[in-house]
Amino acid sequence: MSWTAGRLLRVSAPVISAQNLVKTYKVKGKPDFVAVDGLSFEVAPGESFGLLGPNGAGKSTTMKMIGAVSTRTAGELSILGLDPDRYGPEIRSRLGVVPQQDNLDGELNARENLYIYGRYFGLPGKVCQEKADELLAFAQLEDKAKSKVDALSGGMKRRLTIARGLINDPRILLLDEPTTGLDPQARHVLWDRLFRLKERGTTLVLTTHYMDEAEQLCDRLVVVDKGCIMAEGTPASLIREHSSREVLEVRFGSARNQEVAPQLQGIGDRVEVLPDRVLVYTDNGEHALETVTARGLEPITSLVRRSSLEDVFLRLTGRSLIE
Repeated sequence: MSWTAGRLLRVSAPVISAQNLVKTYKVKGKPDFVAVDGLSFEVAPGESFGLLGPNGAGKSTTMKMIGAVSTRTAGELSILGLDPDRYGPEIRSRLGVVPQQDNLDGELNARENLYIYGRYFGLPGKVCQEKADELLAFAQLEDKAKSKVDALSGGMKRRLTIARGLINDPRILLLDEPTTGLDPQARHVLWDRLFRLKERGTTLVLTTHYMDEAEQLCDRLVVVDKGCIMAEGTPASLIREHSSREVLEVRFGSARNQEVAPQLQGIGDRVEVLPDRVLVYTDNGEHALETVTARGLEPITSLVRRSSLEDVFLRLTGRSLIE
């Protein structure tokens, strides 16, 4: 049976439902640390759903609860209709997981990593062999089947880790920061593999702090900061709701940006001052730049671009995603 068999099944009920989800940790001599603070969201079958936020926002903690490897402190959570605190093994058997850090066996070759992982799920040896070959082809790693993992590039390791996560025909694939540390070319290859999974109806749940990744891969997402949801919607709707059509970026030098910013007021909808640049939010970036020049201000560099999820996060939290 092909590894894609049965993946296009659709049911009306959400495959993930979280209501007022809370996770706290005990800290000796201090108040409890709240990592996740009342998250509520649902994920539909076949949807690509994202948790977008900076490091420390609570994304990975949420993924651990969805993956049934960390119990919740409060709230309700249902995965494939089951409570992960009560039915952890049953849920884990139906999930695929791509952790933030690759945990492949460096002493084994690529094909052996897939085969042995399949055996952990109790799959017959012959089935594991067939799936390993199919998934190596999906990951574009057929020519690396006999290569030791330690000899693979970072991008190849990530593709192999995703292939391994598919060995059990999971209903949901969880991806925690899937492209962190990869070069741009490797990221785009990985995006292509994930987009193919979307086309086949795989439910994807991913965390990321890369705005372009969220825009490329997510049908819908929540913007998370300090354990709380700041906004929810499609990438396009979030940008429309919380930002302007274009952004003018101007640099006057780190010592002058703050000084010049008041003189830019009124040019666009709003002005944001970052350590290295000033952002002017407007519907017409070129016209805004002409106005800046007409006021006698001469930026060292200027750039007109479309608004992004980075701008949404900055508007909602007052800080950058990459801080």
